[in-house]
Amino acid sequence: MTDYRITCVILDWAGTTVDFGCRAPVAAFTRTLAEAGIAIDEAAVRGPMGLEKRDHLCALLNLPAVNEQWHRRHGTAPDTTALDALYARFREIQLDVLDDHADPVPGLNGAIAALRATGLRIGSNSGYDRAMMRIVATAAARAGYAPDAVVASDEVARGRPFPDIAWRVAVALGAPAARCCAKVDDTPTGIAEGVNAGMWSIGVTDSGNEVGLSAAEWAALPAQEAAALRARAARRLHDAGAHLVIDSIAGLPAAIAALDARLAVGERP
Repeated sequence: MTDYRITCVILDWAGTTVDFGCRAPVAAFTRTLAEAGIAIDEAAVRGPMGLEKRDHLCALLNLPAVNEQWHRRHGTAPDTTALDALYARFREIQLDVLDDHADPVPGLNGAIAALRATGLRIGSNSGYDRAMMRIVATAAARAGYAPDAVVASDEVARGRPFPDIAWRVAVALGAPAARCCAKVDDTPTGIAEGVNAGMWSIGVTDSGNEVGLSAAEWAALPAQEAAALRARAARRLHDAGAHLVIDSIAGLPAAIAALDARLAVGERP
């Protein structure tokens, strides 16, 4: 029998490895819609997080409350022309703010060093397009985080939760099989991507979209409130299909060791 083990880890960016709280997309979507006269709360903006950004914007426009506001202002539902114009503006805003939201989350560089010490290769993908990823990856590299492969959302035919982007990273890393890959993400959409790709999926709670707080806000929370938010985030990630959920990226080496043990007894994703 083939001795399978995890050889490749594929990590998301905002909320998983950088940008604690996944703040950059929320700010850009909120400002884009506000400029168009549309009010939306943060929870609604976060709902489709993990999707390719144009798909995310389309999902927001299809929300009943947003659609109704648009109809009142324009006398019709938002169409493709409106979506194109809004997305063009969103990209301008997003590109402008990304460099300020690219700091690695606590524990990242230590976790990556530990994984690489065992021979694992590190890949990444994102709902960001290539121009956005160039900014984020460059800033992260300055802070010590540089994956072996980076695939952006506009480099595959289908975005998350389809498996295309995870498969492309796996090929770039030379993965021997999907079962030898672990996808790590902070959103249900990203977890579903890994599941659909036939990979192990690991959710991250504290720094992610499902909690949605900055590092300072998270640190200031009373322990009971933090535990409740963490548990809620973990439920959402488990419901999306996560095989494991960890509090922070610092717990990733232990999670990979646990998956190796499951592979060793014949378990598959």
